[in-house]
Amino acid sequence: MVIIVRLFLFLLLALMAVRSLMRFVAGIAAGAAPERTQRPPQQVMGHMVKDPVCGTYVVEGQALTAVRGEQKAWFCSPRCQAAWLQGKAS
Repeated sequence: MVIIVRLFLFLLLALMAVRSLMRFVAGIAAGAAPERTQRPPQQVMGHMVKDPVCGTYVVEGQALTAVRGEQKAWFCSPRCQAAWLQGKAS
């Protein structure tokens, strides 16, 4: 009975060692291969405008806008837009 338990544990250990070695080799191969799934970074096209509340730059075409008097401003978020409209930022 003891021999069977030892044999089972040895086979289990050998299986784990082989599997670990296979994963290690596969990781090296994946790291050496050129990335095919990764897309190149995309450049955002458009004029950048500065949010007057937080100072973040946003693409004008994607920014929120608001008009106060004769002054027009662009915002990165509804929170900044609301703060500017309430006069909490200059």
